[in-house]
Amino acid sequence: MAARKVLKMGHPLLLEKSHEVTQFSTKELQHLIRDLRDTMHAEEGAGIAAPQIGVMRRVVIFGVEKDNARYPGRGEISETVLINPIITPLDDTLEDGWEGCLSVPGMRGLVPRYTRVRYQGFDENGQKIDRDVDGFHARVVQHECDHLDGILYPMRIQDMREFGFKEELKDKLGC
Repeated sequence: MAARKVLKMGHPLLLEKSHEVTQFSTKELQHLIRDLRDTMHAEEGAGIAAPQIGVMRRVVIFGVEKDNARYPGRGEISETVLINPIITPLDDTLEDGWEGCLSVPGMRGLVPRYTRVRYQGFDENGQKIDRDVDGFHARVVQHECDHLDGILYPMRIQDMREFGFKEELKDKLGC
């Protein structure tokens, strides 16, 4: 398979709710996961959701290598395929953090997210996943799973003065 075109903010599919995966270990699901993985790597993203390539299924992939130049000091997140996810906050603590998105290229926004979450779902073989995570890992999984419900990160920004093009925000972003 290959990297696919990433839909950009404004495309109507990005605002729709995705459908659950009902069959695992199918060729269709394998191709989708391969395309998502290839696209995420080609775009150097921390994650990607199926709706971002126009497939309305509840599938996300995320992961960050230890020394990723795009996310310095954020730590490693093992690459994970997460299907039909459920996210449960582990407490009420929210933290603002800068986010970007492959569907909103070149822009960043300050987004509040739960600092600790539990995520449950399935891997590509239908095996259960159940993890408690915090920090950047929690932020990434919440961001990607929002896509499955038609939510883009700018919809979560509380102060639009904290949203703009990366090069204009470089002093705030520390880059």
